[in-house]
Amino acid sequence: MRRKTFDALLALGGVVVAAVLLVAGALLTWGHSFVNTEVHNQLAAQKIFFPPAGSDALTASPEIAKYVSPYAGQQLTNGQQAEVYADHFIAVHLSEIGGGKTYAQLSAESLAKPNDAALAGQVQTMFRGETLRGLLLNGYAFWKMGQIAMIAAVAAFAGAGLMLLLSVLGLWHSRRVSPEQEVLARHQREPVAVAN
Repeated sequence: MRRKTFDALLALGGVVVAAVLLVAGALLTWGHSFVNTEVHNQLAAQKIFFPPAGSDALTASPEIAKYVSPYAGQQLTNGQQAEVYADHFIAVHLSEIGGGKTYAQLSAESLAKPNDAALAGQVQTMFRGETLRGLLLNGYAFWKMGQIAMIAAVAAFAGAGLMLLLSVLGLWHSRRVSPEQEVLARHQREPVAVAN
């Protein structure tokens, strides 16, 4: 195969790959934007606020103080905040309410003691808390997928730029080689005259 043809085919392939990467980058950027907007709108509609700075709720536990204090007084509007609120505020309170037992364990105890109103109330509180925690963690998961989509979009755009650059270099190289040059041409030896 002629070197010019080979270079032109590689350059064309690079342009096609770059186009695919540009489309992928655009779709990933749209996905990131869509997820972030949806998570923000859904969380903001719930009007959940972190406890205000200096409140007893922030000093109730070292874990709460460490993770929740940086968000003191803020409205919960993004996935990172949802994860902190679910895992370092709600979970700590649920552990205290349930005495270290899970909702499933307390529910089983409540079924065994159907006349224990205090235990039934504890089960209902645990159920509500675990439900809210699960919903917030779903918001966090979708938000995290949006963040990953943005990283992938940046990588796709960078890959598209690299492929376009390589394609331009391939076309430039194809103009510099002689029309007769072959790709992977074997060195042909001159026939040796054999004396008779």
